[in-house]
Amino acid sequence: MKLENKRLVGILVAVAFMLLIPFTAMKLGVEGVKWDWFDFTIAGALLLGAGLACELFLRILRTPVQRLAACAIVLAVLAVVWAELAVGIIGTPFAGS
Repeated sequence: MKLENKRLVGILVAVAFMLLIPFTAMKLGVEGVKWDWFDFTIAGALLLGAGLACELFLRILRTPVQRLAACAIVLAVLAVVWAELAVGIIGTPFAGS
């Protein structure tokens, strides 16, 4: 299997594992974790999109500095969007409660 394909499989496994964390917390009855199918769908799309964007930049860009900078920007945008959807740090109509 090529390195690129291994990274794609790794991205899919990482996204699935990250989505298992809130799922497990809900099943264990942790207070404050109340996700529905829509939350899992949005979280999966955000995580998968960020992972695939980083993969794209790793394939396109040639220098390690450019790759690191591009992936750092993708992860920073992911963090801001996630925080906005969760608690509303910016105050858009999509802000969570």
